[in-house]
Amino acid sequence: MFSTGFKTLVTREIYRFLSVFSQTIFPPVVSSFLYIFIFGFSLGPRLQSIHDIPYLTFMIPGILMMYIIEGSYANTSSSLFISRWANNIEELLVTPLSYLEMVLAILIGGLARSLVAATGVYLVSLIFVRFPVAHPAVAIYFLIFVSLSFSSLGMIIALFAEEFEHLTIMTTFVITPLIFFGGVFHSVTMMPAALRWVTQFNPMFYMVNGLRYGMLGVSDSSIHFSMAVVLTMFVLLFSFTVFLFKIGFKLRK
Repeated sequence: MFSTGFKTLVTREIYRFLSVFSQTIFPPVVSSFLYIFIFGFSLGPRLQSIHDIPYLTFMIPGILMMYIIEGSYANTSSSLFISRWANNIEELLVTPLSYLEMVLAILIGGLARSLVAATGVYLVSLIFVRFPVAHPAVAIYFLIFVSLSFSSLGMIIALFAEEFEHLTIMTTFVITPLIFFGGVFHSVTMMPAALRWVTQFNPMFYMVNGLRYGMLGVSDSSIHFSMAVVLTMFVLLFSFTVFLFKIGFKLRK
């Protein structure tokens, strides 16, 4: 476990997204600047505070979580799918690495990319607003386990996908809508009663509010339940990913 081969694969995954930082790191930083400027800095003063917190400050954790989810999913899904498409995944399978090491190495790559992107987004937010992090340990918990969860999901989708476009279908029609309805730019208390009930079944809601609690100390959901949801989601997705690797699902032609 954690052999030289494992460390080499981790290094490759990290180098892969850093070598094209203009496509992996720079876009989230630029788009986050636009989100914060337009929604927070420009419209924020015209909106009332939420939970006695200025709107600009309130939306920062949501934006961070949005790019954590998108970055981790995009990194692992593209990495594994390209490896399948180029057939170099077969070379990896004949190495002495265990299936657990293979999965963990690729997941760490997704975690690294999402954390680097989130750091860039956070530094951009400091241009507009600064505040002390209320519960650093809780914030780190959600950053890590949400990233690992969607890194696992990215690998699962990459194994099932037959074309590169199938990867973006998941992002466009499932992940992005759930993120926006999960409370990135609003509180659940601002929604109609019917939509509040539906929101309870949206896992992104607990992820966004969990990080919001960690950073600001406020949340629309129970922090313990939110932590349980994230941990359960990670265990299920990670276990399924390792299982697919063990049975060689679409890994060999």
